[in-house]
Formats: sequence, C-alpha cells, structure tokens
Amino acid sequence: MHGQNPHGRLRESVGQLIQKKGADSSLLNMLPKRWEKFADVVLLPRDAFTAEEWGSIAGQELWTAVATALKVERVGIIGEIVGDRRESTVELLLGEDDWVVRRENGIDYGYRFTECMFSSGNVNERRRMGEVGLPGETVVDLFSGIGYYSLPMLVNSQVNHVHCCEWNPNAVTSLRWSLESNAVVERCTIHEGDNRVAAPKLTGVADRVILGLLPSAEGGFELALNCLKDSGGTLHIHGVAPSSNHQSWVDETISQFSKIRDDFSVSETSHVRVKSYAPHWDHIVLDLTFKPRA
Repeated sequence: MHGQNPHGRLRESVGQLIQKKGADSSLLNMLPKRWEKFADVVLLPRDAFTAEEWGSIAGQELWTAVATALKVERVGIIGEIVGDRRESTVELLLGEDDWVVRRENGIDYGYRFTECMFSSGNVNERRRMGEVGLPGETVVDLFSGIGYYSLPMLVNSQVNHVHCCEWNPNAVTSLRWSLESNAVVERCTIHEGDNRVAAPKLTGVADRVILGLLPSAEGGFELALNCLKDSGGTLHIHGVAPSSNHQSWVDETISQFSKIRDDFSVSETSHVRVKSYAPHWDHIVLDLTFKPRA
C-alpha cells in the first residue's frame, strides 16, 4: 500500500474494512475523489461517506482506515461557511484537537479548523499581498479574519503598520497567535468588534485598505474610502464576478465608489482572478487607486 498513490491507498485501506465487515464491495465506487490535506489533517467533502449504504461501517474504524491511507492523524468533514462571521462548520471525525498551524510562503497561520475557514485556493492572492505593500505604508484590513492578507504584508513587505478589523472572536484569537509566532505583533493593531464602529476611528490614516469579504464587501466601501489619507491611496476589493464578463463587475464597482466621494478620482490599477467561486462565477480582486481631484 505504501507505494500507491493516495487514491489507491484509500481504496485498499477501506476495501479491507469493507471485506472485514462483510459489506458490499460496490461501496468502493463511492469513495471521495477529492479532499484537502494540510499538516496532519485531511478534510473530506461534505458528501463523503454520507450515502445510506455506508451506514454499516461508518464510524471510528472507517475514519482510522481513511487516516492510515492518507497518512494523517486527524480527519474532518467540510460543512458550509455560515453566518456574518464566516464561521467554519467542519466536523472533526477522528482526533481530539482542532488546532492546526499551516505554513505558507514562510508564514505560520494558526487556527482552529472547526471554527475558522482557510481557503487554500487563495494562496496566490496571499502571496501577492506580501508583494504590493510599500515601505512605510499604513494599511487597514477591514475584514481581516485570521490574517490571511495582513500577515503576508507584515512578514514579507516593509509596510509600517497594519490595522486589523475583525469581529469573530475565534479569528481574533488565531490572529493574535500568528502575530506572535511570526514576530510582527509590534506592527499590528487589532480592532476587535464591528468594523462599522472601529473603522471611523481610523479615518484618514491609510495608504492602503483591504476589503477581503465574499461574496461582496460593498458594506465596507464608504468605510474604506474614509480610511484613506487625504492624499489618496489604494483599495483591494474582493468580489464575485461573472466568469464570462469580469469587466461588468469592475465597471459597476468603480461606479459605486465614484458616487461615494466626489473629491477623489478613481482609476483601475488591475484586477486579478483568484479562483472559481461557483459555476459561472469567479472570485476577483480589483485594485483601485484614488487621488484627490485638482
């Protein structure tokens, strides 16, 4: 089994259990084809092993067989990301502790994977955020989560300070840990609670603002503009655009910002496709530059 690929190992390991339990070997045709693996954890898709036919063998022996095949210690099953606080609903099937540290681009992200989400598909955007920050800048991250985009800026660029706004206490706990672990705690201030309360206190301080909320950060548009210095700055706006026509979302977003503050001119610096969000829809990041009108 050790020489096989992960799918082959899974088939063999679960097949042995099926044979031991006297279950129907056709169950092997219902094995998951995809999963997410990081550290010593594997997260199965939400429909894995849920068919009625698995009832006779579902349980600790099955999860142990999966863990053995995929060379992990902990097994979870992915649920929906729910609520305004974007909380994970991963169910831990095997293992006692849900704390994990993921290392990416030289950065340690610590978090509880049953409580906080982490999108592996955003890896290139996290890397990019570590490249765009300029020396001496002050950054406001309006929806910081566990520091997906703030940590790359703090660790991999020379920005002066990042203000992180976050209202999920589980995410804040994770962010505090990661700031300490990556030795950047002195350059970050966490504003815990609703950013509609925190952001007005940051009026006029930012060279750059991150709006990393999906499917839409529209509720933070005015807050973000007001955080910019009088000399202007850059916004990084995450959103969901039709796969066949990103420009329609870009144009509409620019139009919305133009209506909020007429003392700034606005121009598109770039827009980046991060990944597919849903059938026919893409996760996009739009970079906009704002300058005071003459």
